[in-house]
Parts: sequence; C-alpha cells; structure tokens
Amino acid sequence: MTDFYSNTLIFALLSFVIATAFTPGPNNLMLLSSGLSFGYKRTLPLIIGIMIGFPLMVVAVGLGIGELFEIFPLLYNILKVVGISYLLWMAWKISQTKGTLHTSKTNKPFTILQSALFQWVNPKAWIMAMTSTTSFISNEGDIQLQVLFIAFIYFIVGLFSTHSWTLGGVLLQKIIQQEKSLHIFNVSMALLMVFSVLPFLS
Repeated sequence: MTDFYSNTLIFALLSFVIATAFTPGPNNLMLLSSGLSFGYKRTLPLIIGIMIGFPLMVVAVGLGIGELFEIFPLLYNILKVVGISYLLWMAWKISQTKGTLHTSKTNKPFTILQSALFQWVNPKAWIMAMTSTTSFISNEGDIQLQVLFIAFIYFIVGLFSTHSWTLGGVLLQKIIQQEKSLHIFNVSMALLMVFSVLPFLS
C-alpha cells in the first residue's frame, strides 16, 4: 500500500465524495423531481445512468481529459457554455412537467443512455471529477489504480445518494396530491437547478 491509501487520505476522500454527491445539484434535483413525478421504478434508468456515467467520467478525466483542458482551456470554456445552456433547457423542461402523479405519460423520464451522457454537460459533475482527481492522486503511486479507486468510491456513495434523492421525491407523493402542486414543485426544482449553475458562470 502506498501513502495514498492511508486511513487519513481515504477518510478525506470519502468525506469529499459524500459532500459532493449528496449536496443539491443538477443530478440530485432531477432525481427528486423524477421520483415525485414518475415514481421509483420509472426513475431507475436515470439512477443507473448517473451511477454508470459519472464514475466513467472520473476515469476519463483522471486518465487524461483533465490535462487536455489544461493545454486547451478554450475547450473547457466551450463545454461549460454548452453544458450550462443544456442545463437551462433541462430546467425549462422540468418546469413544464404537468403529468399525473405515478402515471405521467405526457413526459418521459430519462433513459439510461440519456442520463449517462448528461454527465458530460453537467458543470457540477465536471468540477467534482476534476477536483477529486487532481486533489487525491499522487504521482508516487499507480495513477491508474488511484483513478479507479476514486471512481469506485463515487460509485458506492452514488448508490446511496441517487436512491436517497429519488426516494425523497417518492415520499413527497404523500404530501403533494394535486397536479397543480406537482407543477409548482417542478417549477421550484427548475429554479433551483438554474441557481445551482450560477457559480459556474464566472
């Protein structure tokens, strides 16, 4: 074992991952809204897509994409503009969700592929992936192993965070019983999603 795998560093990494995975952001707000609007089963593809897509992003960033952005910062700026524009569009789509609780047919939840690809235009996901790989990878150890370890930690923590936010939405179904209330809630989630990307505009 290298020093990277000391209990202290593992605890620091785990704390960082938990803090970033559980705090509000585009993924979690969509999970909450989807859990309320579509229920647990129909939100599963969104959950699976996030759990697959984000760890893969961590691996990709850790193995070289992060360095590419350092060499060509314009690429990151372009991606940030595209990502924020897409998130604003997603916020508008969420605000328009007006389906009946449990059985909304007028709107469709994300598929596994859509939610996995969504990670690549999610500014918070990029910040999480780049910060974790630059902060918790040591040149003294096996870089590939360290990257995989970070991705694995995100996968395990993501298993709990994605389900927590989704089940939170499902529990809200007991409180929000009317379609008008559902629409108001989704508009609120859309506004929160907009606010969540404001820190990345600078």
